[in-house]
Amino acid sequence: MAPIASDLPEEKRKQLFALLGNVELTLLYKASVHGYNATAFHQRCDYQGPTLLVAYNSLGCIFGGYTSVDYAQSGQQITDNEAFLFSFRDGTPVRIQVNSNNARLDDAGGPNFDRLYFCYNNQPVVHYMSLKWAVPINTEQLYGNNTELTECEVYKVNQSLQVSFLEKPWRNILWTAKQREELMELIRNHKPIMAYVSRVRILMIGPIGAGKSSFFNSINSIFMGHVTNKAMSGSAGTSVTTKFRTYPVKDGRERKPLPFVLCDTMGLEEQSGAGLDIEDISSIVQGHIPDRYKFNPKAPFQPDKASKPASLQEKIHCAVYVIDATKISLMSDKLEEKLSSVRSQLNSMEIPQMVVMTKVDETCPHVQNDLENIYASSYIKMKVQEVSSRLGVPVSCVLPVKNYSQELELELKCDILLLSAIKQMLRSADDYLDDVVDSI
Repeated sequence: MAPIASDLPEEKRKQLFALLGNVELTLLYKASVHGYNATAFHQRCDYQGPTLLVAYNSLGCIFGGYTSVDYAQSGQQITDNEAFLFSFRDGTPVRIQVNSNNARLDDAGGPNFDRLYFCYNNQPVVHYMSLKWAVPINTEQLYGNNTELTECEVYKVNQSLQVSFLEKPWRNILWTAKQREELMELIRNHKPIMAYVSRVRILMIGPIGAGKSSFFNSINSIFMGHVTNKAMSGSAGTSVTTKFRTYPVKDGRERKPLPFVLCDTMGLEEQSGAGLDIEDISSIVQGHIPDRYKFNPKAPFQPDKASKPASLQEKIHCAVYVIDATKISLMSDKLEEKLSSVRSQLNSMEIPQMVVMTKVDETCPHVQNDLENIYASSYIKMKVQEVSSRLGVPVSCVLPVKNYSQELELELKCDILLLSAIKQMLRSADDYLDDVVDSI
């Protein structure tokens, strides 16, 4: 089947790059081909990341809008500081600011921007909903007040990767079977610095779909000797994990518990009253929340005041943010604020913090071709620096990994990255326990 032709002239495509930067545009949806209806639009455009809508009317106007946030039919008003409308005037695209706090309504209808609806009521028309209290949009300048659409297209916006390979890798790592065995032995034989703490407890925190449960499954797979899916994982609009789970990892050879426990939490969401409540994190860190406790986003856990304080064995010794590398640049201000609040809370409790950056293979094509390229890729290095800056965590504490997701068998290089991350977490937990010893 021949690819669907775009109506956007090449000259105007290049002019739009002045607004979008160095990007690539991939046509997802064309109304004249797929239908002027919301169902067809969502089937092709949901969960595609940043998108650009380009509309055409019978006056010859070319106009539209950009959003950096996925279409997901969440029913929520979307905050998007990067969203804008545009229109070509005198052959030049002009950017028109929208209300970033209500950039669009993410419903099951057609695409919209700040009360401007495209393919309204499943018809080839554009409709502007004017509100007295809101800043008006000049529809005359935008599309000449001609509401009849002759075409409507939606493009996926990909940042053009400026990937270079560094002469010297920015981190040194051995990609050998011997290295994997040495890492596994180091982890098996690790003894926490305090004798009465038999296993280090590592708390995993992150947005929904970032890969917290998949990270446990991946670590468990390595020590079991085959790919496992013990923890429920997957992709959904809301957190797959709804309970607090403590996952001890056992060595597949003798089924002996390894010296660490991975603690999984409900995903963080940007909306208030949804996802993990930040107050629950304090209760988890202090060892108050039991295994399999079901989170209530609208009511944080209330510890029993009559119960005795938790022992150091039951508390958290290291916190790990799990962040999807493909969505770092799309992280909303609200989610970044939530993560900042979590970090402030953990800082006040003196809990060491690290970052596991997942899906690195989906971020850089050279890493997808060969995981060994990860520490020679300038793009992955840039992403590590970006997440370090956004979360306030040192670059040395950001650990890029690839979880097992579609593989049926274990892979050497994937194992080495994952085991290296666990090694760093154990070291970080030891630093915390060492400080506890010094304070006694």
